Amino acid sequence: MIQFSKQYLTVFQSALFKTTSTVVEGDSYILIVDPNWLPNEVEAIVEFVHKIRNNRELYILFTHGDFDHIIGYKAFSDATIIGSKGLQKHPDKERKLNLIKDFDNNYYIDRYYPIEFPVCDIVIEQDGQQLQLGDSTLTFYLAPGHSHDGLFTIIEPEGIWISGDYLSDFELPFIYDSATSYKETLQKSKQILQKHSIKVLVPGHGQTTEETDEIKDRIQVSENYLDEMIEAVQKDDIEALGEFEKRMRYPSKFTSECHKENIEIIKREFVIGK
Repeated sequence: MIQFSKQYLTVFQSALFKTTSTVVEGDSYILIVDPNWLPNEVEAIVEFVHKIRNNRELYILFTHGDFDHIIGYKAFSDATIIGSKGLQKHPDKERKLNLIKDFDNNYYIDRYYPIEFPVCDIVIEQDGQQLQLGDSTLTFYLAPGHSHDGLFTIIEPEGIWISGDYLSDFELPFIYDSATSYKETLQKSKQILQKHSIKVLVPGHGQTTEETDEIKDRIQVSENYLDEMIEAVQKDDIEALGEFEKRMRYPSKFTSECHKENIEIIKREFVIGK
């Protein structure tokens, strides 16, 4: 399903977890971000790109290595792959692939392309690293916290911010890597808004927005959540921690496990590690 479309930017949204896949059209390139989830959804992106490509160079950007974001990797055989140094040296590649295989097997899903972990042709190693694609400049920022290999990408002059699994309109922070790093990445988000002329934000899950105030609100919501969670964990406030779990938009076994993981990581960093 196409969630958002405007000139050079098309955002697809999966039926699963509201996961987005982005296609950016440049003068001499096509950039695909995190093609996912179900085979017919990936095929719709493949067909869309085929119609608009016109012999332009094809690139795939992976915001991070979670299995739902890399699942459509090999559907595009001739693309140049962009990812962070954390993605290139991901320590759990096999586990991520097994998650894809388990998902497909559980739901009797067949794919017409092989399941493989992305191999990066262009590796992003530091904040501010840039890539020139035709008339567009891509500026990258490492974004650990949700995962160790997260990546922000700013595309100019179009003013597109690809934020990966941050700054969703409905999803509170899921911390699989580090609460400290997550807070630092949110600070980096504020700096990005000051440094770049952002016209549209595309999160990895949820709604695209063109409103600067909305982006600021999303940053603030994530900051408030983390600060309040850290305080509740430090005080061992069981009642408050239970209320945090109720804030999840789609409460489930999955969000409950994510909540527990958040608590354990915060304990390690802000209680046991103090």
